[in-house]
Parts: sequence; C-alpha cells; structure tokens
Amino acid sequence: MMKRKPLIAGIAALGLLLAGCQSGIDGNVASTGGNASPTAGHSSELKGSSPEKASSPDAFTGILSAKGPTNAYYEIFVRSFADSNGDGIGDLNGVTDKLDYLDNLGVDGIWLMPIQPSPSYHGYDVTDYYGINSDYGTLEDFKRLLEEARKRDIAIIMDLVVNHTSVEHPWFKDSAKGSGSKYRDWYTWSSERENGASPSDGATGSVPWHSRGGDEYLGVFWEGMPDLNFDNAEVRKELIAIGQYWLKQGVDGFRLDAAKHIYGDFGSTINSPAIKAKNKAWWQEFRKGLNEVKPDAYLVGEVWESAAIIAPYLDNALDSAFNFDLAGKLLGTAESENAQDIGFTLSRVYEFFSKSSGGKFVDAPFLSNHDQTRVMTALNGNEDHARMAAAMLLTLPGKAFIYYGEELGMTGTKPDERIREPFPWAIKPGSPNETTWEPARNRGDGTVSVEAEDEIPHSLLNHYRKLISWRAAEPALRGGKIASYETGNSAIVSYVRAAEDQQLLVLHNLSGQSQTVPLQTGKAQLTAFSKLALATNEGVKLAEQALEVPPYTTVVLKP
Repeated sequence: MMKRKPLIAGIAALGLLLAGCQSGIDGNVASTGGNASPTAGHSSELKGSSPEKASSPDAFTGILSAKGPTNAYYEIFVRSFADSNGDGIGDLNGVTDKLDYLDNLGVDGIWLMPIQPSPSYHGYDVTDYYGINSDYGTLEDFKRLLEEARKRDIAIIMDLVVNHTSVEHPWFKDSAKGSGSKYRDWYTWSSERENGASPSDGATGSVPWHSRGGDEYLGVFWEGMPDLNFDNAEVRKELIAIGQYWLKQGVDGFRLDAAKHIYGDFGSTINSPAIKAKNKAWWQEFRKGLNEVKPDAYLVGEVWESAAIIAPYLDNALDSAFNFDLAGKLLGTAESENAQDIGFTLSRVYEFFSKSSGGKFVDAPFLSNHDQTRVMTALNGNEDHARMAAAMLLTLPGKAFIYYGEELGMTGTKPDERIREPFPWAIKPGSPNETTWEPARNRGDGTVSVEAEDEIPHSLLNHYRKLISWRAAEPALRGGKIASYETGNSAIVSYVRAAEDQQLLVLHNLSGQSQTVPLQTGKAQLTAFSKLALATNEGVKLAEQALEVPPYTTVVLKP
C-alpha cells in the first residue's frame, strides 16, 4: 500500500494538561454505526510517531500524518475535475493523475458522478449502463483509476441512475415502437395503464407525462428521462445485473440517484404506505443481488425526506441516506452564529435509524452537493462561517461527504452548470490539467485555487486537511456515538463523541468573540475532560475548570 504523505507542519503547541474538569452529558448517546466501511486495511496508528508522541498535545495541534480511515468522501464531477489530454473536458485519467491531491487531502473515498454514456453534459440520463462515457475515457482507464485508488486505500463509489434512462437508450427507442416491442413494458405508457394517464401530479412538481408516437410515457423528472417500470421483473433483474457488473469491475459501492422515485412517482401516492413498502422491497432485492458479488458494498441513497420516510430504506437495503436536514442545520448554524443542540438532535435520529437498520446504519452528512448552492455562496462569502460549517461536518459521525472545490471556497448558484464549474488547480485560469468545457466564473481572482492555498498554513484548504487528519487520528471523530453537552453559551456548539472506550468533547465557537466555557459536572458524570487535545487555532486556554475559546475556533478535549 502507498503510504500517505506527511502534510504541512502543525500550528504552535497547546501543551496544557490539567486535571479536575468534569463533563456533563445531557441525553442518550446514540450510535451511527460509522465503523462500517467498504475500504479494508486501514489502521489508526500515526505514521512516523512513537506512541508517546502520538498522545502528546504537540502531535494534535496541526495536520497529522495519520493513516486512515477518515470516513471522508469526496464528490467529483469528472467533466470539471481534471483534463489529462488537453481537450478541455475532465476525464478518468485526470482523476487518476490527481489521486495524490485527494490522498493528501485525507479522503478515503470518492463518489464519481455519472460516468456512463449519456447525451447530456451531466450524465443523469444514461444510454448504456455497461459503458463508459467516451468523453471520460475507456473501461481500461476506469480500471486503472480503481487500481491506483486502491494503492492509496481510497474507495470508489459510482453514481447509479436506476429510476430512469435516457430517451436515447436502446431500450426506450425500441419500447416506443409500440405494443409489439420486447421492451414495451420496461417503461410506463398511458395506453397500457388501466386508468389512462392519471394521476397527473408528478412527485417532483414537473409534468409527468410526455408524448411519443401517439402515446404518452411517464417521465417525472424531464421528458428526456423516461421512468423505468419496476413492476416488470425483467427490469429489476437487469438493474441488479448492472450493479453486479460494476462491482466485479472493482467499484466499492454506489450512490443511488433518486432512490425514493421508484414506484408511485406522483405527489398523491409517493409517500403512501403501499408505495413506501414497494420501494423498500425493491432496494432490499437490489441489496440481496449485490450481496452475491460483494456483501460489503457501500450503498448511499438520495432520499431527500424526513427521518420517518428515510428509515425503511435502511432495513437490509441502503447503508446510508444523505442527511439533507442536517446540511441545512449546519449551514444555518454557522451563518447565524447561534448554537443549536446538534448532539441532542442527532442522538435521537441515530437511535431511530439504528433500530430501523438493526444497528447497521451509517450517517452520510454533507454541506452541499451538485444540486445545491455552493457552501461559500450560501454563507455569503464569509470564510469564517465556511470554516465553522466544515469543522462541524468533519467532527460528526459517519461518512462525511465533501463536494469538489468546497475545500477551496468555490462559489456558485443555479443554473446547475454554475455549481459544476471547472475545478481551479492553478491561479491562472486554463492552466494545464484544468478543464474549460464551462467558463470558470467562481474562482475569484485566483486566490480560490489549489496553487494559491496549498502552502498557506491557515488557508481553507489546509483547514479541511487538518480536520480530516483529526478523523484519521481519533476514532471517536469519524464513527461511534454522539451526545448532547450543554454549555449554556449560545455561541458554542458542543457535543460529546464516543467510540469504544474513547470519549471526546468537541466545542465550536461560532462567533467573532472569544468565549469562556465552564466545564460543569452533569448528571451522568461519564468522564472528566481534562486534556486539551486538538484546536484549529492558537490561543486556547484551559484553567480552573473553564475553557477559553478564541473566535471561530474548534477545540477537542480528552479525558
């Protein structure tokens, strides 16, 4: 295995070891089951450090040269990420060429947005589930990427779009020929429906029915994306075979697009008990099929819904569902500088999900993705707020997902192309390896780039590197449990993280003023937090059972 390279030097030592502080835990400690991982062979040992050095405060104040796992995943739009052949379009070889950047960032997983053939730039309308988009390269290029990623202990999951195909897919073209087509029943045609084309209320708010050849077909997202008919057993069998095929090629799992849009894709039925039961049954069938090839394949679904709707998908089906509610909460908390009891909320949700999944649930927290306003724009360009949002995200349980460029402070809002712009490798636009398929409007004056931020210790990029290295060093920051910790200070988000026999107290000062936090004794008195272990900035002081936290700073205390 290739070793992870040491990054930049840490900030000044904190060197404060005091006794007598007590912790207070309010609420149940709930687990996210975050130790499940598609990537094997990781160790939490610190490379190049003796056990004594690893336990000292000096070793925990900056970026650590620690070996995974970090449970940090990185979402990549291949078209925008890195261009290896100079045609202006990102490709798989470009991703391979930049694996060392991702390795040094600290991620141990990559989510590739669709890489299969498609008539659209984004790829979410597939024309060949077994192919590779020619803009991106070949199957051999993809296998090389998988091989090189594995050398760095980086897992790769790929987007799998099963709800719908492209209208250019051979299945649909044949289906549109009429009732004699072998694939007629692979899609939903109004003439085949017992009640015609009703209902008309598309679950996404779009017109669900579209004309073709004197008939109408169901396409809830767009006329170019006809919905597959999952009542057809041959459709289900084929999609399982597709999943098995890519697992055999070496992928570690899938991000499942539109995971709740399988059956009953109408506003009047999508959340009905009967439809929810059918959706759950499909994903259980899919999981069972994948288990025949790779029982530890990681499945994370796009289910943009409440916890009550998400929970059934975690029952012997998906490992994770993206935590959209939490994303909004983290951004809102950072922007307002007003603390919320994230530990209490998550402990209750995790307890619910753990019961639904038989204890196998893994959370998938994130701040933004390819469908949403970028973090820096959502936070009105305030880098301090972006730092605090990242600090909260990367000290929570589960597999934390980072959208490409988020670690640099890329901006962008709709239309979609402007939140999927070229990744800025260099200060000067259009430099080698940068893509040019879309204008790069949101890179600022060049300061938002890898070249500009790489060697600056306190850059946003190195802030992300530092936080991810913490996850590598501390098992309780990447998995395990979370519980509420009440400080009584509205500027401080605080929670206890626990894994196995380790407990940590995490505190985030959301404000621009230094805050003093008393470390009181609570009801449970589970442990005493007496050691200052990690901090994002200098100037933290711990004395007489009180902690002084500088502005916009995250602190981790150990017993």
